[in-house]
Amino acid sequence: MTDDLPLFEPTPLQRRLIDAAVQIEECTPDTVEFLHAVLCQVGLPRRATNERAFERGNGRATICIEAGKLQKAGRLVEMPLPYGAKPRLVLLHLCSEAVRTKSTQIQIGESIRDFLQTMNIAVQGSEYRSVKHQMECLAACRMIFGMSTPSKDVTIETKPIEHFEAWLHSDGFQRSMWPGYLELSQRFVDTLLTHAVPLDPRAIRGLQKSALALDVYTWLAHRLCRVRKAEGVKLSWGNLRQQFGQEYACSKDFKKEFKAALLKVRAVYPAARIDEEIGGLRLYSSPAPVPKSQVLVQLPAKSASASRLT
Repeated sequence: MTDDLPLFEPTPLQRRLIDAAVQIEECTPDTVEFLHAVLCQVGLPRRATNERAFERGNGRATICIEAGKLQKAGRLVEMPLPYGAKPRLVLLHLCSEAVRTKSTQIQIGESIRDFLQTMNIAVQGSEYRSVKHQMECLAACRMIFGMSTPSKDVTIETKPIEHFEAWLHSDGFQRSMWPGYLELSQRFVDTLLTHAVPLDPRAIRGLQKSALALDVYTWLAHRLCRVRKAEGVKLSWGNLRQQFGQEYACSKDFKKEFKAALLKVRAVYPAARIDEEIGGLRLYSSPAPVPKSQVLVQLPAKSASASRLT
C-alpha cells in the first residue's frame, strides 16, 4: 500500500537545488551575478595544495595563480593558494560588485555575519574561519590571465585585490583579522568589464557547496551560447579531465564526480543542451542562463561597458 511507503525527505543540498530550480523555472532573477570569462573557463584549485603556483588552460584561455604574502600581526606571512568553493563565491561577489558599481572599491560589512549573509552562507564558526582564511589567500595571490583570439594573444598580470585593510575583530567566535575594505586593481576591473559573464545568483546559491559544480556551471554559462555548429561540439572525457580533473588520479573517479556535478548543474540550468555519448559529451547551442535583456536592465543605462558584457 502506498500509505506504507516512507516519505522522501530532501537533504539540505537537494532542497537548495529544488528551490533554485523552481525559482529559475518560474521567473527571471532579481539580480545578476558576474564572473570574469577566464575564471569561467579555468577555475582555481579545488583542493588544498602545498604548491606555490597553479596553472591551468582550456582552449584559448590560461590562468596562473601564484601564492603570496600578507601582513598579519606585524609581519609578512606566506599564505597558501586559495582553493575550494569559498574563494569562488568571494570572487563572484567581488566581480559582481565591481561590474555593478564600475568601481575598484568594494565595501565589506563590518560584521562577519553581514558578509556571510550577503554570500548566502550559514553563519557558523567553521564557515567564519573558512571564509576569512580564503579571503586572505585571495588578497595575497597574484594572477596571470592569458587570452588568445585568431588575431592576437593577450597576457594580463594582476593582483586582483590590490589594497586590503583589516582590523582585529570579535564576532562571537574568536578575535581575528577581518577585512573592512578591499580595492581591486584597475587592470583587473578593466579586463573584467570587457569580459564579464552574467550568471544566475539562484543557481550559484544552489551549487554553493561544490567547487566542481560551480566550475561546471560557470563554464557552461560561458560556453554553450557560443556553440555555432548545428551538430554541436564533442568533448572527450580526456579533454574534460584535463580541464576539470587534474587532481583526480583515476579517470573513473573523475568521470563519476563530473557526472554528479553535471546533474546538479542541469537542475539549475534547464536550458543547457548536452548529450552524453560514448567517450564524452556533446554540447549544443543553448540560451545563456541570464537573458540578454535582463543583463541590460541590471546595468546603468547607456553604459559604455553594457554592450561588451553582452
